[in-house]
Amino acid sequence: MPDPKLVRPWHGIPREQIVWHPTVDDDACIGCGTCVTGCGRLVYRFDFERKKAVIADPLNCLVGCTTCANTCPTHAISFPPLETIAELLERPEVHHAVEDELLMRKDQVAWQEALPHPDRLVRLVVTRKEPIGEKNLLVTLEPYGEEDCMCQFIPGQYLEIWVPGTPWMSRAYSIGSAPREDGRIELHLRRIEGGRFTTWAFAQLKVGDVLTVRGPLGHFVVRSSLDKPLLFVARGTGFAPIKAMIEQQLELTPARDLLLFWGVTDTSDFYELDLLSGWAKSDPNFRCVLTARTVSAGFVVPQGLEFRKGTCYDALEASRFEISKRDVYVAGPRKTVEATLRVLRAKGVPHEQILIDSYGN
Repeated sequence: MPDPKLVRPWHGIPREQIVWHPTVDDDACIGCGTCVTGCGRLVYRFDFERKKAVIADPLNCLVGCTTCANTCPTHAISFPPLETIAELLERPEVHHAVEDELLMRKDQVAWQEALPHPDRLVRLVVTRKEPIGEKNLLVTLEPYGEEDCMCQFIPGQYLEIWVPGTPWMSRAYSIGSAPREDGRIELHLRRIEGGRFTTWAFAQLKVGDVLTVRGPLGHFVVRSSLDKPLLFVARGTGFAPIKAMIEQQLELTPARDLLLFWGVTDTSDFYELDLLSGWAKSDPNFRCVLTARTVSAGFVVPQGLEFRKGTCYDALEASRFEISKRDVYVAGPRKTVEATLRVLRAKGVPHEQILIDSYGN
């Protein structure tokens, strides 16, 4: 029988609702017993007459563990795809359960030694909050004091932000604008149903609020040589770091060939299209392809931009543009990133020419 100590909920999800356990191929199993003796959770039993491993208590299996499959000498053990775990980790309630347990066990799990941290905490005041459809929010922040200036960052980097007055840990958001002398920055927030930060931001954040942030952080920045043509692929608010990168490139290297594929679920999710249209009209080296799975009534393709119904990676696959010689910067949800990488590999883009900024949802 399953061990009650082992079959407890996994980050808030009842264990019996999660399909995760090994499967043994009897024909491939040589009966070495490595899996049976190596599993400390008694998932296996051993059939001494047939000399075969048997899955006895599958619910005892630790979600995500594949040690037995890794050590099986004949590869007789298989598991569900790791996509199963990745999809679970994308659920807000799982993220919240992990966060709550970390905070509850802080005295037990906190690293006690002080580590050098080059990044500083600054205070930023909200000067603009603009809903973009039902799913997105454009927030502008400015330095609260002279010591809080955010002028020194590289487009593509992100900030960690705390919800004031809560014990919750910080959330990471890419800066959606290039550096400005006044230190003003943009954030592009996407509503996540049940998400603690975005629920607060959409409902309670207001102009005048002062937020504590840490940063800039991250290495998703343009590192290509000046003569290299660039391809940017973004999905949803993955557009934020990409927009910041393009904004800077148009200013510093206007002769560079820049190509953007930006995809959303519905055309109503697009924002700042006037800015993209202006870039396309003023700079012949910038081209942009917009994609959406569905088209809302009244949507008109802005002047200078292209539109394809579907996904950004499907449009990229069917594209007439030369891709293989470009450095590529990809930002968006995990599934979009994975699909885009498959297209890039098929088009012969070397791995070393691709830089990724992926998030869970």
